[in-house]
Amino acid sequence: MIEVLLFAATSFMIGLSGAMAPGPLLTVTISDSLKKGSKAGPLLVLGHVIGEVLLILLILEGLGWLITSSLASAWVGLIGGAVMIFLGLNMIRDTSSGMESDEFKDFGLVSKGLVTSVSNPYFFIWWGTIGAALMLKGMELAKLTGLAAFLIGHWSSDFAWYGVVSFFSARGKPILKSSYRFIISACGVFLIVVGLYFILTSSITRLIA
Repeated sequence: MIEVLLFAATSFMIGLSGAMAPGPLLTVTISDSLKKGSKAGPLLVLGHVIGEVLLILLILEGLGWLITSSLASAWVGLIGGAVMIFLGLNMIRDTSSGMESDEFKDFGLVSKGLVTSVSNPYFFIWWGTIGAALMLKGMELAKLTGLAAFLIGHWSSDFAWYGVVSFFSARGKPILKSSYRFIISACGVFLIVVGLYFILTSSITRLIA
């Protein structure tokens, strides 16, 4: 039991180190928290978790090799990069018009978290390598209990970090009122740059090769 708890704690720390790294989901969390409040973070992470559950099912079915293949990475980079650019342009457009885009109105923050996550090719690479290894380690340790320990630890780190980011982003809006539009625009530009990077490095070069 102690080993399982330690494994869960280790999974939490590993997950936290990944969650804290700057990336599209963090950018979207900051942007949407400024616009929609502290509820944005947990809801975006819920969508992120749904994407992870789908990948976990693929890995358990023995298809982990598929999600890390060069062809899959190329297409995810191409499509994902386009999605990132789309999201970034919408952020910039929102600040220019002074109106919030309703592109995800019918889908909600949960779907936005899912789309943002699966648009990132490194999301698949992490789960096909580190994530799969930790899953197997947990199952070797205590079968389904070990797997559950890993998932609880990992998901707790996501909800904890993005919850904190969302809370302080929302609370800081009055203080950042004068620079609110600049921050949102900066987030949009970041997503556009990331999208271009995904397209150029994860797709075109590999397809040409």
